[in-house]
Amino acid sequence: MIQNSTAEAKGRLYIVSAPSGAGKTSLVSALLEADSKVEVSVSHTTRSARSGEQDGVNYHFVSVAAFESIVEKNGFLEHAKVFDNYYGTSQAWLEQRLMAGQDVILEIDWQGAQQVREIMPDALSIFILPPSKTALRLRLEGRGQDSVEIINRRMSEAESESSHFDEYDYLIINDKFDVARQELGIIFAANRLKSNRQRVTHKEILADLLS
Repeated sequence: MIQNSTAEAKGRLYIVSAPSGAGKTSLVSALLEADSKVEVSVSHTTRSARSGEQDGVNYHFVSVAAFESIVEKNGFLEHAKVFDNYYGTSQAWLEQRLMAGQDVILEIDWQGAQQVREIMPDALSIFILPPSKTALRLRLEGRGQDSVEIINRRMSEAESESSHFDEYDYLIINDKFDVARQELGIIFAANRLKSNRQRVTHKEILADLLS
């Protein structure tokens, strides 16, 4: 007899972190195009929207006062200050999506990842690194979004951020984009093949085979 449980039917939470410019956003976007069973948590932030970004799609853009109000109400699973701006993940939204069976990605830094692991120790975490410091600088300069001062600051922070890679379950070196994209997809596919997930996905087949 095959028995289900709510825990088995839930989606999986994935933490994805990387130093700025490592290609995290591009890799996650490619994964979303290929995999309808995963979505990205839309964080709240106090930073201004960049060109092409949409409120409610890329981020929920809020004032510092509004952000602090959510913090006071314990509305964030995690929140942190990064480069003078605040970022936070809505706990209620995340729990609702996981209960619906959806895999969810949190694109957060190592500090936020530490907070999430304390609350949700079953979350899987993935760290993405560039192949070299030279490649990282070229990518930051190629985006054309930041001044030289900000790029230098991000390069300085990258070394500290990268030192936390061994706190994560998986490490991807984003040298060749197509290879890194495949590796990211493999992580998600492999975890869905675990027996507790397959028990729910293929419950009718299993019930027939074991009857």
